[in-house]
Amino acid sequence: MTKTSKVISGVVGVLLLLVVVVIIVIATFDWNRLKPTINQKVSAELNRPFAIRGDLGVAWERNKEERGWRSWVPWPHVHAEDILLGNPPDIPDVTMVHLPRVDATLAPLALLSKTVYIPWIKLVQPDARLIRLSEKNNNWTFNLAGDEQKDPDAPPSAWSFRMDNILFDKGRIAVNDKVSKADMEVIVDPLGKPLPFNEVSGAKPSGKDAANAGDYVFGLKVSGRYNGEPIEGTGKIGGMLALRSEGETAFPVQADVHSGNSRVALIGTINDPMKMGGVDLRLKFSGDSLGNLYDLTGVLLPDTPPFETDGRLLAKIDTEKGSVFRYQNFNGRIGDSDIHGSLTFTQGKPRPKLEGDLESKQLRLADLGPLIGVDSGKGAQQSKKAEERKGEKTVQPADKVLPYDRFETDKWDVMDADVRFKGRRIEHSGTLPLSDLSTHVILKNADLRLEPLKFGMAGGTISANIHLEGDKKPMQGAAEVKARRLQLKQLMPKVESMQKTLGELNGDADIRGRGNSVAALLGSSDGNLKLLMNDGLISRNLMEIVGLNVGNYIVGQIFGDDEVRINCAAANLDLRGGVATPRIFAFDTENALINVTGTTNFASERLDLTIDPESKGIRIITLRSPLYVRGTFKNPDAGVKAGPLIARGAVAAALATLVTPAAALLALVSPSEGNENQCGKILGLIHRAIKKPQSVR
Repeated sequence: MTKTSKVISGVVGVLLLLVVVVIIVIATFDWNRLKPTINQKVSAELNRPFAIRGDLGVAWERNKEERGWRSWVPWPHVHAEDILLGNPPDIPDVTMVHLPRVDATLAPLALLSKTVYIPWIKLVQPDARLIRLSEKNNNWTFNLAGDEQKDPDAPPSAWSFRMDNILFDKGRIAVNDKVSKADMEVIVDPLGKPLPFNEVSGAKPSGKDAANAGDYVFGLKVSGRYNGEPIEGTGKIGGMLALRSEGETAFPVQADVHSGNSRVALIGTINDPMKMGGVDLRLKFSGDSLGNLYDLTGVLLPDTPPFETDGRLLAKIDTEKGSVFRYQNFNGRIGDSDIHGSLTFTQGKPRPKLEGDLESKQLRLADLGPLIGVDSGKGAQQSKKAEERKGEKTVQPADKVLPYDRFETDKWDVMDADVRFKGRRIEHSGTLPLSDLSTHVILKNADLRLEPLKFGMAGGTISANIHLEGDKKPMQGAAEVKARRLQLKQLMPKVESMQKTLGELNGDADIRGRGNSVAALLGSSDGNLKLLMNDGLISRNLMEIVGLNVGNYIVGQIFGDDEVRINCAAANLDLRGGVATPRIFAFDTENALINVTGTTNFASERLDLTIDPESKGIRIITLRSPLYVRGTFKNPDAGVKAGPLIARGAVAAALATLVTPAAALLALVSPSEGNENQCGKILGLIHRAIKKPQSVR
């Protein structure tokens, strides 16, 4: 053997000896000596306590799954016992996660390519506690020590991390969330054997992700309380191997959770769940009120009667640019009304936004009552109890009629909205003929607009622009409303006597007010209201049918029990500080001319009106006695005023002086089909009366 060969052989022998020595040292090394260093380093990096309190060891074994020469390379298998991860300093509870034992294996050759590759890790009976004390204080957000010194312009690390599978037996997750008032326990337990996705869903897979869905491996059981209500539920999730799949195998999820009368049921898949690449779920919601979903979803919805929906949720999670959730082609019910459509919720700056289109083929008007603070519709009692549980229900005063329920404007700035709604057929107690409701809801920076709000009514149309400035304290509101060509006989289709009428109703309203309820808005309102009705019909029987006891008394005093035709009814009312004062409020009938004066106070809900009738004939002398309507909206009182009779012609003379308010009503006169419009004729006479005053007899 040459000298060179001997040197090479010696070097190789020494190297082999060193490798053997290193392996022996590593294999026999007491890894527990490193625990204090590991505990200290990890605690400092996580800014919270960390400790391996039990045995720490490494066993070296060949990996039989490798092929060729790689199968001869020993892999380190690490085990650690009694591991504790604590909470950040501002959370008093000591423990966040406790693990009786952890086993893991590390691929050594992957380190050569700067990859930390852990093929599997097994957690024995994991016990975790998730705690949130406020919106910004929780224990699952980690403030790493290195993040504070990290240079934002520094290049990314050349090292990468990969983990294939997480194995564990029965585990427990406790949730204590002061924000959502949740105190729950989630038990995670292996199913025993995997269950195919379509076996759980009960249907053939639809969609790419569902077709590639993995099997269900773990079962979930939820119990405890959420938002003050008992909560319980069950569910299933896939194996942890599917967590790292990128388009290969979708991660399956299924859950059915009940809290009080609310229920959330879902089944579907998450594609590339480690990056939350996409969510595709069949999602069902039900509960006492849509408003209750805010705590669960962060989406601000109005209070409603009990509801249920069923649709497809597609989501793309992007924590930097903003996640997008699409609830597509859903069907459901709110009270007794059906609801269909698609909504998109986009998380972004300065606020998230809700967009979409909704439609109801048969809308029950009573189901919209909670929007303005009226407890009506199916399940109104459940909705009321749900609001009381939230501590936000305003008690309606016993002696008041106008709704006192508050608009929750303090939440209006949590998101923006751009939603269009259509209601094809509208029901209201089976008598009021409404149809084709449509509106465009725009909410931006707590400023709410319904522009326009339209619906058909009694053969005519109602068109309105509603503006509520929720960013003002108190809220400021404005409404511009136009009513055109409402047919009188269609307004009361079940009243036989009204079918004899030929006329119609037209009106304009421009009202502005301040306050956080309908009662407060009207109680502070300024504006104007104009109404014009021609060729109508009136009787005591009609007043009894519509439940107007005061009207029944007044009509009986003036006209007796007979039906009387109204040639024209005209009203031009001014609103100042919540008090309505008639500039003109008059009825011209075949028997009498009637003028109404006085005030209606929406703030105190009190009436103080005087009704001056003047007979057109000499046979009804009592018509010249003035009447009064006083008292509250809820308990009005009517009677005959004491004092002298009205002079003949005094009412006509008084109306003849109201030229300007009468002229303002001429714009509401529309041609009647085949008939002369009586209001146009009468208002024209009043308008010309200034040039030729009536003589007073």
